[in-house]
Amino acid sequence: MLGISRWTRKGGSYRTINRFFKTKIDWMKIFWSIIKTHLIEKDEPIILAGDTTVVTKAGKKTHGLGWFFSSTHNKALHCLSFQVISIISTKTGRSFPIAIEKLKYDPKKKEKIPEKKSKEKGKPGRKKGTKNKNRKDVVLSETLLQIQGMIKKVLELICSHSRPKYFVYDGAFGNNNAVQMTLQTGLHLISKLRHNANLFFEFTGEYAGRGRPKIYGNKIDYFDISGEYLKLSLCDGKLLTQYFQFRARHKKFADPLNIVVILKTNLETQKKAKVILFSTDLDLHWEQIVKYYRLRFQIEFNFRDAKQHFGLEDFMVLSEQSVSNFTHISFFCLNLSQVLMQKTGEKSIIDLKFRHHGYYYASQILKMVSNRGYSIKKEELLEEIPVFGSIHRRKNVA
Repeated sequence: MLGISRWTRKGGSYRTINRFFKTKIDWMKIFWSIIKTHLIEKDEPIILAGDTTVVTKAGKKTHGLGWFFSSTHNKALHCLSFQVISIISTKTGRSFPIAIEKLKYDPKKKEKIPEKKSKEKGKPGRKKGTKNKNRKDVVLSETLLQIQGMIKKVLELICSHSRPKYFVYDGAFGNNNAVQMTLQTGLHLISKLRHNANLFFEFTGEYAGRGRPKIYGNKIDYFDISGEYLKLSLCDGKLLTQYFQFRARHKKFADPLNIVVILKTNLETQKKAKVILFSTDLDLHWEQIVKYYRLRFQIEFNFRDAKQHFGLEDFMVLSEQSVSNFTHISFFCLNLSQVLMQKTGEKSIIDLKFRHHGYYYASQILKMVSNRGYSIKKEELLEEIPVFGSIHRRKNVA
């Protein structure tokens, strides 16, 4: 807050900044007003993407501190964790955060330890009186309910301007509960399955005439998929990349899935690796599934820039409202910087910061010089001086 007050100049005293961070603000509407006015056009094709980010803290009094898993450190950390929903333009490939909420942590809640099953073997088949379960009737966890509420708020806010059709999340949503949660919001889910997911082709044979009709066909061997499902094959030196698309079923999912398998083979060692993407939209083309899932990674760049340039990793406020405001203002500056880069032509946030820092220093120096009676054209110098420290130097036109 002290750093902000130093750069704000008139009307930005430390006490004023302190009061600002304790004020309740509807940040989602502010984000949307910037996005719809400057960053996306009306009816432009967009998708929604979600992910979590963690902010490490050394103290003990920051509101919301808890133990959350960090994929970067590959372990649970004592930190803050935020769930972020972002709008991604499929036209420009850029991500614009719109909804941020802090994940809740309850230290009194203990995970239920599953009871050990008896080793005694019972009779084969189902137990008497067992009824079929509808896999669409799921009990959502607190995290899924929170994400569902965030998606509904975003859709309600942006529906008059743009209507997304897909929600993209990482492999954490590769389960039936996440699929049903997303479908309840009116969106289709695009995500990733585990590398060892047991998928089956849909049964295409004739009905046997008795019992329940079969729905599961042959089990899928990812390293021996029929050539009829091959959509594209690319060879880059020693690496062969193949894209397969087909419909498949999973015994823990309620409905069939639109599967895209990306199989990579080292032609020298014959080692193979695979990625299994899926969508609940059975008619979606494989190229769109791959493209949308790759665009999801843009939200990771948002996290990086918010931490590196706008203080998301460095804030020291403690109260609930102050933590919320500081988190939101970090992502607000991120969206604002994308608007400024469109207007000034900078290619990175670093260049944008150097320009404005240089502009401030140059204006202060020229103000002191002009007060001593020298006649200087400020406009020409203000265009040249601020870009001295930039990375992408613009060439002067002769």
